[in-house]
Amino acid sequence: MLEMKLAGIALDAATRNPIVLLQDTTDRRQLPIFIGQEQARAIINALEKQAPPRPLTHDLIVNVFDSCELDLEKVVIHSLQDSTFYATLVLKQGEVTREIDARPSDAIAIALRTSSPIWVTEEVIADASIPVDKDADEAERQEFRDFVSGIKPEDFAQRGRLSSSGEEA
Repeated sequence: MLEMKLAGIALDAATRNPIVLLQDTTDRRQLPIFIGQEQARAIINALEKQAPPRPLTHDLIVNVFDSCELDLEKVVIHSLQDSTFYATLVLKQGEVTREIDARPSDAIAIALRTSSPIWVTEEVIADASIPVDKDADEAERQEFRDFVSGIKPEDFAQRGRLSSSGEEA
């Protein structure tokens, strides 16, 4: 899993639908997730630390967590099926840990309000992320190509194999 941070909210150029952008901590990959207008507003309110006069849904959930002594340990975006992302809230109460299914947009809005980390599985990153720094990605690929081109067959020789006499060769 990779820890991600919120890079921001964008609008899709064609549909004008909001997209939440998560970015890895090395600033190399972004994960775009389409969300609804209300969820975008909830995330922006959390980013801007806006406190409504009365608790809205995500604020209410955080209040319930506090009242029940539940800590949001982390949010995990764990799968992508048919263009739909799935997430869980990992809650801890004393020594007991519970995982609660959540939409990623709601999970992110709650994580921002509780300063909890957001994690994404490698599988989701591989399936849906986009490179941010293409030059760094290409440099890494070239470094790997250079490494592979320098490998000789003898580099793969088995260490500690037994000779026909039963002794280590």
